[in-house]
Amino acid sequence: MDATGKWEEMTWQEKREERFKRWLSPDVEFVSPEAEKLYKERVTRFIKVIRLEEPDRVPVLLPSGFFPAYYAGMNLQTVMYDYDRLKEAYLKFINEFEMDSYTGPALVLPGKVLEMTDHRLHRWPGHGLPANASLYQYVEQEYMKADEYDAFMENPSDFWWRCFLPRIVGAFEPFRKLAPFSGMMGIPVGYYAALGDPDVEAAFKIMIEAGKETRKWQKVVAEVSRASLAAGIPNLRGGGMGGAPYDMIADMLRGTQGVIMDMYRQPEKLFEAMDKLTPMAIRSAVAGADASGCPVCFMPLHKGDEGFMSPKQFETFYWPTFRKVLMGMINEGLVPFPFAEGRYGARLEVIRDLPGGSMIWSFEDIDMARAKKVLGVSACIAGNVPASLMHAGTPRDVKEYCRKLIETCAPGGGYILTGAAGMNQGNPDILRVMMEAAEEYGIYK
Repeated sequence: MDATGKWEEMTWQEKREERFKRWLSPDVEFVSPEAEKLYKERVTRFIKVIRLEEPDRVPVLLPSGFFPAYYAGMNLQTVMYDYDRLKEAYLKFINEFEMDSYTGPALVLPGKVLEMTDHRLHRWPGHGLPANASLYQYVEQEYMKADEYDAFMENPSDFWWRCFLPRIVGAFEPFRKLAPFSGMMGIPVGYYAALGDPDVEAAFKIMIEAGKETRKWQKVVAEVSRASLAAGIPNLRGGGMGGAPYDMIADMLRGTQGVIMDMYRQPEKLFEAMDKLTPMAIRSAVAGADASGCPVCFMPLHKGDEGFMSPKQFETFYWPTFRKVLMGMINEGLVPFPFAEGRYGARLEVIRDLPGGSMIWSFEDIDMARAKKVLGVSACIAGNVPASLMHAGTPRDVKEYCRKLIETCAPGGGYILTGAAGMNQGNPDILRVMMEAAEEYGIYK
């Protein structure tokens, strides 16, 4: 990041300022001087609230979800499989809506890739879900068995290739036949022999085709993202993805039931695995920010909700390694942007234990007045226009709710107006009145 070679000597604040400068000056040709002006105004707005300062007005992250597909007369299934239609839908959305930022097209998974590989980690429209479904559904199982912690921690890459990947992708089941990726001596003829197995060869051919198809999807996503920047719209969620080590194990490896049993039966293994994942999570977040130029890293949180664990369990199992991840990101000049899914009211006093003005907390279900009081002195907060209101309420209802949120959370800065979750279908005026509310009630004087 730093041309002088003194990056490691800089404070986290200095590193972040360098990243902010890059964020303000993307490598893109704007469609007009006005678009460039708007881009800088919007990014500056976000930078100021991250610093807990007052910008010109409250910034808005439109909770657009998969809405662009439906706004263009399509559905999620269509844009998952037809990348030209995906591009058409998202370009229409960014051209016809005023916004400070929005949810970009990268959340639209490439359906052809999932289908050709026999992807089993999700259900999607037409594959396990009705063709008109507007969301994915995660298929949670114990993809890592209770007695496999040591194998995972000893060599995560080997476990990924020979155990995890064959369990979540049907086409790659032959990778179970691969020789262990742990030999340190001798000529690796064992690897070569395994690669010659007809089933393994077929699996690699599918992987190559899936890679080619993924590149087609990535090209379109990149084109839309650049078009968005060129039009003056930054992507606040464009700096990559991150998460809590506990969630990484609970979501992807052990499942909710499995990880809860581990908390009682083998907590030492769970702690050790979370420690193993912590530096990996930090490196991944930094790589995403470096590649995108956006220092903000979105972090969906799943199992830290009050319904999944008690306050004591949160403080014991969830928070310690997650805090290490957050601090590792902050120390590299990143802005963590956790989305606290579910209820987090009982967590506020715990999660405020971080450097002031270093991150954004977005909430789904919480008393925002209390969140502002407890957390607002140390972190920017965002949220939480209810999904039920956005889907079933009137534009007038939504605008009034936004007004109350702004009056509660905006004083002193440090607030981003956004939804409790993404709006996938519904009245386009719902999104428009969110911008209207910020421009009418969110002006700082």
